[in-house]
Formats: sequence, C-alpha cells, structure tokens
Amino acid sequence: MIIREEESGLTGLSTALRYRAEDNTLLLLHSVLPAHSPPPHYLLKDDGKSGGAGRSTTPMLILFWQPPGVSNRCKTIMAQKHTKPNFSVSQAKDVVKRLFRLTASEIRSLPSYGDQNLYVAVVEGGEYVLKIMDSEDSKNQTLVEVQTIAMSLLQQNGLPAQTALPTTSGQLMSLEKMDCGYGCQKYLVRLLTYLPGITISKAPLTPQLLYETGKTAARMDQILQELQHPHLSVLQREKFIWSLSSVPLLEEYLNVFDGDPLQEVVKDVIHQYKTTLVPKRSNFRKCINHGDFNDLNILVQPDETDGYRISGILDFGDMNTGYYIHELAINITHMMKEHPEPVEVGGPVLAGWESVIPLNEAERDRLYLLVLSRLCQLLVLSRYTVKLHPENAEYLMITSKRGVHILRHLWELGKEKVEKVWFQSAAQFSH
Repeated sequence: MIIREEESGLTGLSTALRYRAEDNTLLLLHSVLPAHSPPPHYLLKDDGKSGGAGRSTTPMLILFWQPPGVSNRCKTIMAQKHTKPNFSVSQAKDVVKRLFRLTASEIRSLPSYGDQNLYVAVVEGGEYVLKIMDSEDSKNQTLVEVQTIAMSLLQQNGLPAQTALPTTSGQLMSLEKMDCGYGCQKYLVRLLTYLPGITISKAPLTPQLLYETGKTAARMDQILQELQHPHLSVLQREKFIWSLSSVPLLEEYLNVFDGDPLQEVVKDVIHQYKTTLVPKRSNFRKCINHGDFNDLNILVQPDETDGYRISGILDFGDMNTGYYIHELAINITHMMKEHPEPVEVGGPVLAGWESVIPLNEAERDRLYLLVLSRLCQLLVLSRYTVKLHPENAEYLMITSKRGVHILRHLWELGKEKVEKVWFQSAAQFSH
C-alpha cells in the first residue's frame, strides 16, 4: 500500500484519512488548525460504498477533526460534497409515486444550498415541493419532525407556512436510501405544499412591507410558544453556531480575517457581547425562534394596493430555543442587506414587531449589539465556508461584501445614533 500525504481542501477545519482503492493509496489529508487550538476531537465517518460502473466498492473511512462548539450545520459544511442529495428526475418521480401515490407531470429544481428542493406538479392536481434533506441532517429525524409540526401550527393559525403531505402510511416523512453518485446514503424526504411568490429580496422594501415583516416575525414566535411535542428539548441546540446565543463560538474562526482590519471590529463586537449582553440575558424573554427569518426565506406577492404582501415563510432548519429579541435582530439584519439605506430598515421592522410584542428595557438596550452580532455571524461563517468550498465563493461573497459595508457603517455611527434613527422612526410609524 502506498501512503501519501496531501493538503486537503478543508483548510482550517479538518484532517482526514482516505483509502483510495483504485491505486491502493492511503491519503493523509491534512490542514492547518486555528491558532491556540485545543486538543483535537475526532469523528469517524463511513462514507458508504461507492458501487456502480467504474467506481470502487471499498468503503471510504474519513476521520474528521471537530473543533469544540461545531454544530451539525458546520459538520454538514465540512462533508457537504458527500451529504448533499442529488436525486434524478426519474428517482424523484418514483419517490412521489411510491410514497404519495401521485403521478408527477413536471419536476424542476428550486434554489437550495444543503438540501435538494424540487418543484413537483402532479397529474391529480396540485403543486408541491419535494424536499430532500442532506444525509447529515437526515440523521436527526426528531428535530425535522418538530420543525414540520411547527410549520403546520403556523399554517393553522393563519400564517403562510408549508405543510407536509402524509405518506401512504400516514408519516410526515420517509427515510429513503439512494445513490447520488458517492455511495448509497439515507435521506429524509418530505412532500411540502408549494407556496407561490417571489423572495422578498426581489421586491421593493417599502416601509409598509418592512413593517409587515416585523409584525409577521413577532406573530410567528408568539404562535410557536404553543408548539407541543414530547421531544421539544431537541430545540435546545446549545452549540448551534447560527444561534444568536452562540456568538462567542465565532472566536474559533477569526483567522478567516487575518490581515483584514475588520477582524478588530468583529473581536470588539464579540467582546461586548460577552461582557455587556450575557450578564443581562436573564432579562430577555425566552421563546422558540424560527432562527433564519431572512430575505430569501420570506415570499411575497403583489397586493391590491400595488405593493406586496407576505405569502410564504420558508426553511425552519435553524429553529432553536432562544429569545424574542433574537428573532427581531435577525430580521432587521437580513432586511438591511436588501435596502439602499440599511439604517432606515430598523424603524419600520421594529414598529411592526412592537405592534405584537413590545420590547422591554433590556431588550431595547441590546438590540443594536445583537444586529452587529448577526452581521458578524454572517461574515465570519460565509468566509469560512468559502475556504472550504471555493466553488461557491461568488455566491457567498456577494452577501459578505454587502455585510462588510453595513457592519462598518453601523459601527462607525455608534449605538446612540443608530438607536435614535430606529426608535424615532418606529414611534412615528406607529402614529
């Protein structure tokens, strides 16, 4: 057996051992660990059996280094090329027929990142989305079940969320074995109702539409408090890197800013979070968060006043137990990315939110810092992902460049000036 050492494309995140059967080579794929890394923890993963014409049938074992605090979502980023589903049209048609007794007349791809989303029109009448989870997230069926039930709860209470069509056996999802080109793996499959509309990122963000996003976000979190399930504890995702409770975990990834002056801003935001927000967090009101109420997860349609109304709420994959103020901060942050004058976004969104859930003093005082913290999450993790997957660099860096401008602008204006704009605008909007 040949033993050869190579530098992996997983720079800064993982080390892997691979056995390549075709030339009997053991590859040691290595990477540079972040500065001051603690002793590594390892995950042994079986990459499945390849099979098929021209491919080895030898299992590939990968040893991943897992930094402390890395959530399932980050582990998915590590191994994404081996976990993302890629069902063919014929495979998708077979799944729809076998699980739901429906005959697909049209199937086409919809935008997605980790999962696979397919638009499905059926002969029997109706439009659906066949949502196929990546193989990593498919391992947590309980979490996906809770998310699916949450979607139904919102729909039952008048919010435009997707619902899952039960399979012929009455289940909300099915775990399907499929070979997508890198061995047979298991994927959770759901058939969700199709919601019409365009993403809010493509619509003009009028003050009224921004008001409606804030109001909808608050109403959504309010309804989610009624969610019942014997395993709601799965939403307590302590090390979930995208939760606004996990901002200090970003320190593990600050090397992505080495040589960039923005690194000091991000460090200062994290320091302020740890020293001024964490001690006051007991004054925040707890709730269940959607966690990613952003410009690509909100659908809108034209209304009768030549404006737009919200027609869909998508992607519940980041649901977690958090705080009301987190949802508001996330919503403001992502709406800023789509507005020519980012600071002006906060007032209308805040007014819409407070028409349902008025903020308490502690929440109002930390809103600015939480928006900065969300911007830091977006910038740090998008740059980190680019290092892992340079083929996605163009898509990821569009958001990153806009985020850099907004973070610098808010930081330079300072808390007092930004809050004055937000709170005065919200008060005027309310009247």
